[in-house]
Amino acid sequence: MTRLPAMFAMKMKPDPNAPSGEQMSKLPPKVRWKADNYNHLMEQPTIFYAIVIALALMGSSSSSAVFLAWLYVALRVIHSLVQALTNKIEVRFFVFVLSNIPLFGLTYIAATEFIQLSAIA
Repeated sequence: MTRLPAMFAMKMKPDPNAPSGEQMSKLPPKVRWKADNYNHLMEQPTIFYAIVIALALMGSSSSSAVFLAWLYVALRVIHSLVQALTNKIEVRFFVFVLSNIPLFGLTYIAATEFIQLSAIA
């Protein structure tokens, strides 16, 4: 919602031969923050999606897994808001580090569930 209007305003023509990120670096910082946030949502959260899907397929519905999943989502929403609105690196990094804690917890739960299911089979 911000990148395309900025590109039109600058009369920027997308160049498929330009090195990755070169053209985007010419956009104003407030526009780039939002684009960077979108890219970040395609990185670590994909691990979260895989873990949550694995837990669902294993039939896990523990309250701790549900709590950790929602905590991760809330922290990532906060991270996105910080990045898109102020981009305070220290705050953003702190929220990112905090979001790793529930992700590690979910990974542990998924691993133990998998081990228990493997022992049964």
